[in-house]
Amino acid sequence: MPLTYSFVIPAYNESVRIRPTLDELLRHARTQNWDAEILVVNDGSHDDTAQIVREFGKLHPQILLLENPGNRGKGYSVRNGMLHARGDICLFTDADLSSPMSEAHKLFDAIGRGADIAIGSRWLDAELQTERQPLYRQLFGRIYNLVLRVFLGLYFADTQCGFKAFRREAAQRIFPLQKIEGWGFDPELLFLARRAGLRVEEVPVLWAHSEGTRLHPFRDGMRMFVEVLRIRWNALTGVYTPRAVPSPGKL
Repeated sequence: MPLTYSFVIPAYNESVRIRPTLDELLRHARTQNWDAEILVVNDGSHDDTAQIVREFGKLHPQILLLENPGNRGKGYSVRNGMLHARGDICLFTDADLSSPMSEAHKLFDAIGRGADIAIGSRWLDAELQTERQPLYRQLFGRIYNLVLRVFLGLYFADTQCGFKAFRREAAQRIFPLQKIEGWGFDPELLFLARRAGLRVEEVPVLWAHSEGTRLHPFRDGMRMFVEVLRIRWNALTGVYTPRAVPSPGKL
């Protein structure tokens, strides 16, 4: 049977960008002849993001709107979308499509080669960056990458690119264990994947910096550092150990 695909888009006050993003996703899915669903996860937006998605959904039933219980964060939004996704391969992408959908085939090809998870990378081939981040953001990324290597043993060139694809089985295995709801959820997912023995392949992709990003490198950077320590603490205290489900008739 042909593969099915799920595309998850976390969205917070994205009324300006969500229309062209949905148009592009629909166009690309049509040209590739993908059997695909598009899940937009509204993270308590104060603008008309949800209404725009509902209008698209009336014309295109493959577009679905999920509502978070208020503003919970990008990590919560991605987890919510992934746990509702029904595709054989589930990909989450930022609402600004910093990595264009034409790059999705690279992640899908990696999964076709045997990877359980394929992650887009801005730094494996920096020449693919059509518009680079400001220097202070690049510096923050380098420092954060070093922190992840030291504390979590994650030796990836880029953990934070918002362009990642999962086999459905892999997504259903690690997303229920995810605890980080803010910006630091990406390394938690990769840490959980490594603990589970899943194969992760890092793939260089086209990428362009968007000035609309809401990540504040200093304020949010401190939170992300604390979240790294939280991931390590969760691992040490057994938080990530799946709980056994009692058999029927047993206490």
